Amino acid sequence: MFSRRQLLRHTSAGFGALAFSGLSHAQGAHFPAKAKRVIFLCMRGGPSQMETFDPKPELTKRTGQQGRRGNVKLLGSKWKFAKHGQSGIDVVELMPEIAKHADKLCLLRGMTTDNENHPQALEQLHTGSFQFVRPSMGAWAVHGLGTENADLPGFISINPLTALGGLRYYSSSFLPAACSATLLGDANRPGAKLTLGDITNPRLQNSAQREQLDLLQAMNRDLLTQTADPRVEGIIDSYELAFRMQGELPRVMDLSGESKETLQLYGADKSPTETFGRQCLLARRFAEAGVRFIEISHLEWDLHGSLYSGMIRNCAQIDKPIAGLLQDLDQRGLLEDTLVLWGGEFGRTPDDASQDGRGHNNKGYTMWMAGGGVKAGHIHGVTDELGYEAVDGKVHIHDLHATLLHLLGLDHERLTFRHGGRDFRLTDVHGKVVKQILA
Repeated sequence: MFSRRQLLRHTSAGFGALAFSGLSHAQGAHFPAKAKRVIFLCMRGGPSQMETFDPKPELTKRTGQQGRRGNVKLLGSKWKFAKHGQSGIDVVELMPEIAKHADKLCLLRGMTTDNENHPQALEQLHTGSFQFVRPSMGAWAVHGLGTENADLPGFISINPLTALGGLRYYSSSFLPAACSATLLGDANRPGAKLTLGDITNPRLQNSAQREQLDLLQAMNRDLLTQTADPRVEGIIDSYELAFRMQGELPRVMDLSGESKETLQLYGADKSPTETFGRQCLLARRFAEAGVRFIEISHLEWDLHGSLYSGMIRNCAQIDKPIAGLLQDLDQRGLLEDTLVLWGGEFGRTPDDASQDGRGHNNKGYTMWMAGGGVKAGHIHGVTDELGYEAVDGKVHIHDLHATLLHLLGLDHERLTFRHGGRDFRLTDVHGKVVKQILA
């Protein structure tokens, strides 16, 4: 008797196995989804919650007094906050453009994570684990749902991090290789033109490339009939996707057809918003074209010193582009089924020895979501009056992942992959959906 896998392997010289492989890459939604895609705006370094979306008037009042950490003194924010929109959400004065969209935001003020070191916290933010190499949340989304456009990757990372763990944040790990992120640019070279590396072959025309690839794939399929190795399945799919991407991806990345008004909306026409503005505009184009998960990285939020100048610089770079992205998605009818996520690997402490910086804080910080089935103009979670830790409405990073998958129509406990003799999932054995923020 044949097992199902053996039957698929030997039917039509292995083409049955290829069909099975394609199906296995996309398990399908478990229930109706609120979001079709995710845009993750990753603020690497840990944005300070008390300088962005979590005002602490008591902290400001007690600036210079002794805090909880030895002789380190408390430091209040240097900037004012104001309530915006019908929801009255507080936004710092450094972000006047995002403030105009306060009624679209769902603030998570009680975020927590397990580690206060950048490499580990960044890895847990992306993969749910900092102890082992695991698939990225973008890879899990593609594994569960596939992509809406077979000629584009399901997961794209713009300006990706290459230090502190780098590529591990975007990898498919033990999931099929086609679930990995396609990387555009390099966060170590801010402002450099986004390129795709060796996506084209200057020596061969498409027809000759197709013949060469057909020969290679025939050998791969022959190997697959003998082994049914999922790694071979992933290689076959990756080669085919790379071939199709040669025509489609450069077209989607070409901003020359965008209007002057659109470029201005994103701040993509001048400094200091040009670089991040163009990246946010690309994210909208990828979302519109059917990419499942898009991530953009913005660096330099690790402000142990130069807090004053660093916050002014960072907010000036991201405020207009993010506001433009929210407005553009909304105007095009995309925000309703696009989940936008903003935040970093942790937050910052309310005290500092130099009085011009902040330490790492994994016990209470802020992220926000918009669109994609979350409550608009809503605040969930509370930190103590000084901002040391979450005291109500705590959302662990596993809970964030469970909620993100839920909004995509995926049950985090059912989205699993068998590897090394056990079933793995993004949330490991943890996580609960934060139902209080669901629209």
